[in-house]
Amino acid sequence: MNKRRRIVIALGGNALGNTPTEQLENVKKAAKSIARFVKEGYEVVVTHGNGPQVGMINQALEYSHENEDTPSVPFAECGAMSQGYIGYHLQQALQQEFQDEGITKSAITVVTQVLVDAKDPHFKNPTKPIGTFYTKEEALELEKNNGWVMKEDAGRGYRRVVASPEPLKIIEKKVIADLLKKGHVVIAAGGGGIPVVRKWNKLRGVDAVIDKDKTSACLAALIHADILLILTAVEAVYLHYNTANEEKIKKMNVKEANQHIKNHEFSEGSMLPKIEACVYFVKKRKKEAFITSLAKAYQAIQGTEGTKIVWRD
Repeated sequence: MNKRRRIVIALGGNALGNTPTEQLENVKKAAKSIARFVKEGYEVVVTHGNGPQVGMINQALEYSHENEDTPSVPFAECGAMSQGYIGYHLQQALQQEFQDEGITKSAITVVTQVLVDAKDPHFKNPTKPIGTFYTKEEALELEKNNGWVMKEDAGRGYRRVVASPEPLKIIEKKVIADLLKKGHVVIAAGGGGIPVVRKWNKLRGVDAVIDKDKTSACLAALIHADILLILTAVEAVYLHYNTANEEKIKKMNVKEANQHIKNHEFSEGSMLPKIEACVYFVKKRKKEAFITSLAKAYQAIQGTEGTKIVWRD
């Protein structure tokens, strides 16, 4: 048993669905994998993405605002809604799995705020697309009337883009740690957390999206986790991915990971932020991080599957 080992499990987007019905089915698979760690005695925090879900919420509210004269809802509030919606499904699936497996634990969702720097340089160059597609004319009107930044997206039209600042602090860190000590499984920092800035000693939400893997690493370091486990669509990290020279990485240290990053081995939109998150956590805690698929999660920390990132060999 690993009664005092603390693990942060970051669920990739493939673990969730695009619709409520699809998501309800998908989270059952995630719950089975998570329950195994709980049964083995780990203290578990679950983080997750929210890309399709927050987009769906934002798009529905935008449509309602434009066509039915309902109030406009800030993007930070959309993020909070997605945390509650996904957390509800995960709680339900985990509690059912615990009941089936005879695990006397409960799962709870913490709507999580993440502090970012109002002067983060990413705010000057927003790149993260969110919400509805618009024509060029509509986009120009929205820039003028709403102050949004609009950019053309892959030939499909124009979309609003927001910044993706670096996470600095998890506001609900103490609550999460206290819940873990009391034996609960905690679902937190969904979608990278709700980005907030501090102004005149008050917190306020900002229109931004924080990378969920970077937030997961930040949270894992702050709550003194022993393991960071990032789950994604592939079973391991590869060099020369999708080429004839593809090479699976079973283990690498921080120095090797940084060299691979320098050599542009990892795609910016997928594997790179995961590697960077693992490097951050391992440097902070001198512990281990893993990247693998949901199906191989437990085998990865046993050393038989996935990719392990360590401080030094």
